[in-house]
Amino acid sequence: MNGFQLQRLGQIMEPQPGNPQEVEGVLNPAAARGPDGKLYLFPRLVARGNYSRIGIARVRFNDAGDPCGVQRLGIALEPEADYERLPNGGGCEDPRITFVEPLRRYMMTYAALSSIGPRIAVAVSEDLFNWKRLGLATFAPYDGIDFVHVDNKDASLFPVAIPNHAGKMQMAMLHRPLFPGTRPEEIACQAASREVDLAHESIWISYCPMALNGPEPLHLGLFNSHHRLATPVSPWERLKIGAGTPPVMTRHGWLILYHGVSEMAEAANDGHHLCYSAGVMVLSKEHPRVIRYRSEEPVLTPQSSQERFGTVANVVFPTGIDRRDDLGLPDRFDVYYGMADNRIGVARLDVPEHLPHGALVDAYDPRADSAPTTNLKEPWKQATGVVIPRNSTLTKPKAAQDFCARTKSLGLKHER
Repeated sequence: MNGFQLQRLGQIMEPQPGNPQEVEGVLNPAAARGPDGKLYLFPRLVARGNYSRIGIARVRFNDAGDPCGVQRLGIALEPEADYERLPNGGGCEDPRITFVEPLRRYMMTYAALSSIGPRIAVAVSEDLFNWKRLGLATFAPYDGIDFVHVDNKDASLFPVAIPNHAGKMQMAMLHRPLFPGTRPEEIACQAASREVDLAHESIWISYCPMALNGPEPLHLGLFNSHHRLATPVSPWERLKIGAGTPPVMTRHGWLILYHGVSEMAEAANDGHHLCYSAGVMVLSKEHPRVIRYRSEEPVLTPQSSQERFGTVANVVFPTGIDRRDDLGLPDRFDVYYGMADNRIGVARLDVPEHLPHGALVDAYDPRADSAPTTNLKEPWKQATGVVIPRNSTLTKPKAAQDFCARTKSLGLKHER
């Protein structure tokens, strides 16, 4: 096999007829193996008015070992805390779950929607069924960048402590702050050829010096050091990238699937002019701030009718991943993803024996701290792929250059 391949296994969950909690969609699930070895999904359940809860469902498998359905088990979280509520609603949205090995606990990151906008919230559990809120994640500023007073989503945690820029082993979080002017609808209004703002259009890794052993933490520490991980480099992700599935270890390093946004030549029936696709990124095992591989083309794009038509058209949005050790296949991963913000699909990803060569890595930002010089003096030169120049530009497809005029009329039900 020459590269990363995704094989669709089909739709696994859709809104339950007559269920008011799901009337506007089931989407973007977390995935985690419980203490019983069973696989559980934690889908975002959207009621009328974009009121979102996080459900829990047990995955069913067919005789071949492929996921084929779910058994609904109830609600894991619904808006209760002040930071999850609006005057007429609120939301607990788009969870990711990681079993953090030093804590021996499951950690859930999710988007909490309140009057200040979406923010990253964290909850903890021993068994996946009983969750304790730890509150909102807090961030120290970095090099003039304010992570606190901006919307923030797409967060997930590493399962083990990883070294920060100073080599200290800490808890680490992937996230994508939504700085003003960096939403895909806003960037689509910019010039056809533009220079990417590395500081404000990137996926970041932030580090927290929270104790990584002992009893369950009573509160989250401050994420007080940061590293810019990746920024848009390819046409299919021209408008935005964001973290997707939590990082999992493979033979090549830390694997994540992430989403990228581009314009479409023609708007969908709902007026939506954006396309959400998915790509693969592999980070160094020893220094996850170093990208070893990044797919030049998406590995999953909206193709099926379930992915092209729904609450928001033309969306595939990976959020859950399950390594199939239960089948004796450590190189197989099942990827769970939102389909058009209305349903949940699953695809099989097989990790190749050798990491493909010649793929994109990222723009290099000399302001950002690199890996410790005792190990990697020039980590961007150690990567497998081709480095994009720091002041790279991305060009808007000609067929979509009238998108700015049309986007004013967009009415997205689920803000990305």
